[in-house]
Amino acid sequence: MNTQLDTPVDDYFRSHLPNQTEAGGRKWLYPKATSGRYTNWRMIVSWVLLACLFAGPMIWVDGHPLFLFNVLERRFIFFGVTFWPQDFYLVAIGLITFIVFVSLFTVVFGRVFCGWACPQTIFMEMVFRKIESWIEGDYKARQRLDDAPWTTEKLLKKSAKHAIFFLISFLISNTFLAYLIGRDQLLAIIIDDPGNHLVGLFSILIFTGVFYLVFARLREIVCTTICPYGRLQGVMLDKNSLTVAYDYIRGEPRGKKVRGERGAGSLGQGVNAPPQALNPPPPALYPLPQAPRPAPKGDCIDCKLCVHVCPTGIDIRNGIQLECINCTACMDVCDEVMTKIDRPRGLIRIDSLNNIAQSVPFRVTGRIMAYSGVLLALLGLIGYLLASRPPLDLTVLRAPGQLYQHEAGQVISNLYSLEVINKTYKPMKLAIHASRADANLRFVQPLGTLEPGTLTKVMFFIDLPEQTITQNSTPLTLDVATNGEVLHNIETTFLGPVK
Repeated sequence: MNTQLDTPVDDYFRSHLPNQTEAGGRKWLYPKATSGRYTNWRMIVSWVLLACLFAGPMIWVDGHPLFLFNVLERRFIFFGVTFWPQDFYLVAIGLITFIVFVSLFTVVFGRVFCGWACPQTIFMEMVFRKIESWIEGDYKARQRLDDAPWTTEKLLKKSAKHAIFFLISFLISNTFLAYLIGRDQLLAIIIDDPGNHLVGLFSILIFTGVFYLVFARLREIVCTTICPYGRLQGVMLDKNSLTVAYDYIRGEPRGKKVRGERGAGSLGQGVNAPPQALNPPPPALYPLPQAPRPAPKGDCIDCKLCVHVCPTGIDIRNGIQLECINCTACMDVCDEVMTKIDRPRGLIRIDSLNNIAQSVPFRVTGRIMAYSGVLLALLGLIGYLLASRPPLDLTVLRAPGQLYQHEAGQVISNLYSLEVINKTYKPMKLAIHASRADANLRFVQPLGTLEPGTLTKVMFFIDLPEQTITQNSTPLTLDVATNGEVLHNIETTFLGPVK
């Protein structure tokens, strides 16, 4: 019997946000702190990710940062590999690959990224919320403090909390700035007179205010309303996805437990069954009238602790909801309750709807295989493009607005511009020669040595004897070599008169 269908369904949650009051205003949430195996693992993952975030711009490889997203100079570094505007196709393919990976991960594991790896959740739950609890007390003390009139104690606690919030937001802003301009440039700005960097200081204060607003006021609204990923998960999940789910078959009907009472959900006639249930008496000779027995209750005792610990304020017993970020806090607190009432843990667990309703275990569906195939193809493509990416990027163009010039000795010359990017971390000295033996190259500026990760522009002339020119546009090949090895063959054209 499906107990969920026999239980009245409260549809209030479908038309009202969990942080919404009856009048339509915002209801401030006070999540209860949790402990347990999942909370402990979340803390370990969070501190590792926070360490990686703050250490990222400080780690350098071969004289270059491990990560850099310099939008102004159009220079990006991922894991020590430099990407220039000419490599934007690699960045675009990488973003597509990341989106496909997130889609596959969501199809299989739901919105677990939001609860375990999202910077918003990590900072909110593992940094700002803990500071708030340290200063103002547990969730009940915070609620009492907010409802109380303004006193000296309340003013001091609120001032200290928001001052620390602002300082941490300022630190986060500087960390993100280090990812944009680099460690050395940030340190130079810090040491230098702030009056010389008013625009940068003003920008930092704006971003600090944004981070402060997010963690001090918006909080769960970012996850439930602003973040686009939360909206997309609804079209990615299906009944086979593994999400934080409530076993309604085992848990319903809800109700307080009486000592010695047997639950209907999972134990059956086991440890909690009365002795007469294990050894039933022989049948009576004559049937005796018996009082009707109440329907057995499920394992859920309706303590509502799963609601109290939820950072977005939902009731997971209502089913999968958009606001659920799969933080597993409800799983820890429910396991504690099940242990206390001598019931098996896992009333709220990571499971699929099909397994709960029909005992169908997780299986690899065609949708998962399709996402996996696309992801593997994109990873293979990125690997091939990175392996075959040339160390130099060269562009040769004829000078705009110029045709050809007559030089002494019946020589025709064309003016060209050369733009070359050294994508390696080693200096390189180039030599450029024309494939034709009668062609002569004259550089306006010396090409010199190309420094690692730099862009160089030079101008040069190509001279050809006038009697060898037989057409208006003559194809010409330039060989680019370093250490005697030809790296590139550049095709261009040479303009000249035809008699």
